Order: sequence, then structure tokens, then C-alpha cells
Amino acid sequence: MTKTAREIRVAVSTVIFSLRRRPGGDGATIVLPLVKRTRDPHEGQWALPGGWLGGDEPLERAASRTLAETTTLTPSYLEQLYAFGDPDRSSSRVVSIVYWALVREDVSLESEQHNVAWFDATALPELAFDHNQIVDYALWRLRNKVGYSRIAHGLLPDLFTLAELREVYEAILGRRLDPANFRRQVENSATLIPTDRFRTGSHRPARLYRYNQDVELADRGPLPSDSPLPARSREARS
Repeated sequence: MTKTAREIRVAVSTVIFSLRRRPGGDGATIVLPLVKRTRDPHEGQWALPGGWLGGDEPLERAASRTLAETTTLTPSYLEQLYAFGDPDRSSSRVVSIVYWALVREDVSLESEQHNVAWFDATALPELAFDHNQIVDYALWRLRNKVGYSRIAHGLLPDLFTLAELREVYEAILGRRLDPANFRRQVENSATLIPTDRFRTGSHRPARLYRYNQDVELADRGPLPSDSPLPARSREARS
């Protein structure tokens, strides 16, 4: 006898990274929102936000839609990560097209009271399905990309100090960087433009910089330039 083929369903999920500063000014950490499942399988466990792919819906538009529906967030950067389709990853045969996204800090989760909460990306509980593996892969991609692109801008406001930029790199890489060497490298990179504005506070004023918008966050390669993302997000495509 031959086995009856299981129906294959396609879902779209998104790993969303943002930045949170630790109390007392002790650096920052990478965080992500998770959704608590309200039904089986894995009822009560945390999972990545996502949903089913619509019949005539482009993949990237589906990622943006499910992201907005589950978390109310709009990304500053969105890129396809990988397709996860192991036959044993769920009780039914589900192939997940996973995207990873960046949102700038100081965003809020309007739907946080509805089973959505932020977690430290490096200290997650046991997640539903294979979502721990997916987050680990997304973190690996982020750490690699920060070394050859200006992807860190996806976690920063339009104007920032060099110390704030270094803090983003340290949060992504998980280690401290020498301030003098970091300043020299980024000032020689031709991706930053100094402004006439300064950040004032308890320390001496720090000059504010902005990124050169003529330089892409990351090379997308020979893919179509059309995008369902808003204009602010489109300049951040990879």
C-alpha cells in the first residue's frame, strides 16, 4: 500500500529584531516580539508571529501583513531568511517561508496585551515548533551582515551619535568594541555624514551623524526593485 500524501500548507513567519537599552546605561541587547499560542499544537508556548499565505499574495506582502496583524509593527528592513520544511517540524506538513525584519528602537507593541511580548533574543524560552532554531539562524545572518553592510541603521533613528552606533554593533556581535578603533573605521567608511547638531546631556555634547542614503543597507542582488513596503522601508531593502 502506498501512503496517502499529506496536504502541504505554506505559512509565512517573521523574526523581528529591535534594540533595547539595559537599565543603568550598561549597553544594549537585541530583542524580539513573540506571540503566545492560544490553541494546539503547542498551546501556551511562545512562537514567532506569522500566518498562512494567501492564494494570490506575494510572499513579501504576506510577511508584512502577518507582521502587522500580530504585532502592529512596521519594519525598517525586511528580507527573506530561509524556507523551513522538515516533514517532522509540525503535526501537519507545513512549509514556513521565514523573513527577518528590523524595527527601530522606541517602538511599542499596541497589541502586547493580546499575547504578544518582547524577549531577549539570546535568552529565549523553549519555543513552539522549530522556532528556536529559526531565531538562531536569523541572529547568525544579522551578525554576518553587520560586518559588510550598513544594516545596523535599521535599528537606529535617522540621527545618532557614534557611541549609539557602536552600541548597536556591540549588541549584535555580543562583545565590546574599542571606541577609538571603531570611530576610525566608521569615519573612514564613507557611509556616515556628520551633521551640525549635537546630543547634549550629562556628558560633553556628542555630534549627531546620519547615514549616506545613496548607500544601500545591504546588496539585494539582481532581484526586482518593486516592494509592498512603505517608502521609509523601501530604502532599507536587502
